[in-house]
Amino acid sequence: MEVLLHQLDAFADAPFTGNPAAVMPLLSWLPDDLLQRLAEENNLAETAFYTSALPAEAGVPPDNSPAFHLRWFTPTTEVDLCGHATMATAAQILDDMHPGADRVHFYTRSGWLRVDRDRDDLVLDLPSVSSVEIDAHEELPQLLAKALGVRPLRAFDGTDVVLVVTAEHEVRESRPNFAAFPELKRAAILTAAGTEVDFVSRVFAPGQGIPEDPVTGSAHAQLTPLWSRELGRTSLTARQLSRRGGSLRCALTGDRVRLTGRCRRYLDGVVRLPD
Repeated sequence: MEVLLHQLDAFADAPFTGNPAAVMPLLSWLPDDLLQRLAEENNLAETAFYTSALPAEAGVPPDNSPAFHLRWFTPTTEVDLCGHATMATAAQILDDMHPGADRVHFYTRSGWLRVDRDRDDLVLDLPSVSSVEIDAHEELPQLLAKALGVRPLRAFDGTDVVLVVTAEHEVRESRPNFAAFPELKRAAILTAAGTEVDFVSRVFAPGQGIPEDPVTGSAHAQLTPLWSRELGRTSLTARQLSRRGGSLRCALTGDRVRLTGRCRRYLDGVVRLPD
């Protein structure tokens, strides 16, 4: 049995930047344990699997654009939301399968998601993720601060735990001790106001099999409304300061976050599975 494998870098400014995602189109769903083993073998932050068959709970697609059922796996677990792998999947579909289309919808664990093509850019539409401010001196923020080697000004809890520090250089220079990380629901985000962009960040999810994620769309679904409140604007620029790095344009529109970036294809191949 052969399965196609595409690897694309999402939110990439240049070759070898952005966040690599594996994209694997399927004729029908394989067993979950095999999907997980494939994601482990690919050894990227996320592997995206999709089929054209929608589950009954998806209902009617939002419009007449191409629609697919999409799932995401880290090397260790299936996740509820992944932005960069959704953008990478859309890029592969729009280039290879529907070159005349400028929009694709995905039914996912987080409901319907959409990606629009705007010339060379892709615009990813995600649900906005709310944050509640917590005391930065509480046990969890302090354990994270110690593991990251920072002194947070503020802390927030949502899907991810967010630590806000004074300056961009503190985000860039953090040297995390992953052995000291506390147990988290998903990830920890370290963020600050930027010098050349509105805000910068780094994202760490060792409990999900991702010590540091290069560029994280889902984290920006939480950071965009947070920084929008702080800065008093709904359109923002962002930079994730991982070693690979990546840039995003972020817009808050009601209860949705729109993230704009570009994808670069790295490889196309075939995976041969045992019968």
